[in-house]
Formats: sequence, C-alpha cells, structure tokens
Amino acid sequence: MNFFLTIFITVLFAELGDKTQLATILFATNKEYSKLVVFIASALALVLASALAVLLGNYLSKYIAPKLLSVIAGIGFIAVGIWTILK
Repeated sequence: MNFFLTIFITVLFAELGDKTQLATILFATNKEYSKLVVFIASALALVLASALAVLLGNYLSKYIAPKLLSVIAGIGFIAVGIWTILK
C-alpha cells in the first residue's frame, strides 16, 4: 500500500498544472462538450499513456539499469524546466 501511495502522490502532483490538465480544462470550458465525455476521454487517455509508460519502462529495464534510467529522467526533467523558463 505504501508503494501504491508513493506512485499515486508522485503522479498526481506531476500531472497537476501540466499541459494535459490545461488542455482538459480548456475542453471542459466549452459549453458544447459534455463534461462527462471530457472526463472519460481524458481519463482514458491518461490510463493509456500510463500503460504505455509501464510497458516501455519494463522493456527498457531489461537493457538499461534502473539507476541510469533515473538519471536520464532527471536530466530530461531539468532540460524541460530550463526550456520552459527560457521560453
């Protein structure tokens, strides 16, 4: 359960305020779109993206050490942050 909560909280805070959430907010502001459809479509998209990430992570872990994957992910986050600041 502790592992579940760690993943849940990490992903929740990583998703808050990102482009995906902002796009979902934009769709939800349109009076012509059903809010239930916006919710279901965005939730299914996030589930599919998460499934793909798990499959990719599982595949990569067979060829790349988890520590190296963490370093690569960290560098990627830093690069996106710098790009966001400079943009």
